[in-house]
Amino acid sequence: MKYSKDFKEEALKLSDEVSVKKAAAQLGLPYYTLSDWRNKRKEEMKRPRLPETEAEKRIRELEKENAELKTANEILKDALGFFAKDRKK
Repeated sequence: MKYSKDFKEEALKLSDEVSVKKAAAQLGLPYYTLSDWRNKRKEEMKRPRLPETEAEKRIRELEKENAELKTANEILKDALGFFAKDRKK
């Protein structure tokens, strides 16, 4: 299964707070999946990073904004469906 970057980040934060085993159980993830994500994060932190260009920074900001807007659209669609169903009664 493919997980979004945001989901992985939130899962890693949770695992930092409550432990890998508890976080995996709460999120319905296999323990080894979350453990692998933690190991990869640890390895990435060891590697030196190149400075981010303005274009890369802007792309990252736009990708984040796009994800937020998609979430907001899904919420609005659900609300619209709820209210439309309510009006049919």
